[in-house]
Amino acid sequence: MTEKKKQAITILLPIMVCMICMMSLTVLGIKEYSKNAYEQISGFCRFMIEKDPESEQQVLSFLKGYYLEGVKEREDIDLLEEYGYRSNDFSKESVGKVFGFSFAAFLLTALVFISALGYWNRRSKKRIRELTDYLEEINYGAGGSIIPFKEDEFSHLQDEIYKTVTELYQTKEGAVKAKINFADNLANIAHQLKTPITAAFLSLRLVQQSVPNVYIERIKSQLERLNRLEESLLTLSKIDAGMLYLEKKPVDVYTVLNLAAENLNDLLSKEKITVFIPDKGNVEISGDMEWTMEAFINLMKNCMEHSAEGGVIYCDYSENPLYTEILIWDEGPGFDEKELPYLFDRFYRGKKAEKKGMGIGLSLARSVIELQNGNVTARNLPEGGACFEIRMYKN
Repeated sequence: MTEKKKQAITILLPIMVCMICMMSLTVLGIKEYSKNAYEQISGFCRFMIEKDPESEQQVLSFLKGYYLEGVKEREDIDLLEEYGYRSNDFSKESVGKVFGFSFAAFLLTALVFISALGYWNRRSKKRIRELTDYLEEINYGAGGSIIPFKEDEFSHLQDEIYKTVTELYQTKEGAVKAKINFADNLANIAHQLKTPITAAFLSLRLVQQSVPNVYIERIKSQLERLNRLEESLLTLSKIDAGMLYLEKKPVDVYTVLNLAAENLNDLLSKEKITVFIPDKGNVEISGDMEWTMEAFINLMKNCMEHSAEGGVIYCDYSENPLYTEILIWDEGPGFDEKELPYLFDRFYRGKKAEKKGMGIGLSLARSVIELQNGNVTARNLPEGGACFEIRMYKN
């Protein structure tokens, strides 16, 4: 039996039961009325004969003539009303039975109707739960077990869900393939840059030894910049390809912040900038020490580049049951509000960016933090200064 036939039967069943109950009630009412009229007339005749036995033949003759002529044709049918009697005075028991039958029929009809509604409600919930579980499995990457196709009111929705999921899979596969291709191309470019940069460094050293020149330092500076770019591109290509393997060990926040500051010590001393890191005891995150330090170096360096000479870079950290929060901020002019949405975009350089910068540091920091179940945002402080807010989640 198809789903449409089942649905039609479930809908028509309460209606059929209701009609059967009403017909049964009508038949029962007619029978009860006939029985009541018969008992009333029989009792009246017995009463008359018992009071006057000689009137038996007259009573029976009257009764026979009464029904032969027909009740509807008699003009004295309302005679009892002249003496204060009404029709319900002679049918009290009949009314109670009819009311009982009516109430029973109503209860039976309501029970069947409620049962039908309950069946369709449970059936709809089951179908919705099947489709919901399927989508949840897809979202969690479990693949989703195929639901047997059913011809019902949800069949069109099920078909559209399958079509959408198939299209999303195809889109995802295409995006992953394009991302891998991009990462491969980026890695190839980085490797191709390595050879000429190394050769240029060697040639520069030979020229510097034989022919000292004032422009050699400028060339050396640009080559060092190219070398940093090559290293950053190689790192980004590993991240894009999912090949940057990070350790997952307890990392002390106070220690990693101090290591990041130590790596910037030469630049900080040159600009006479200090880094304030409070010791708040044992606060740990789960991650990779070296790469977490690299991310913090890039954030501190950004603060340093926008701090005045003699300024201070502040750090703070705290934890709660959900995450560990780390703050790094400066006393500089802060971010341009229009640039905030793009700060972590790859190769983005703001108007106030350092000329030597390449727009990779913040993007790299965000990628490393996100790979360790965290996120980083940027905002301006009310009292002035730019602030980076890092949250490393515990689960």
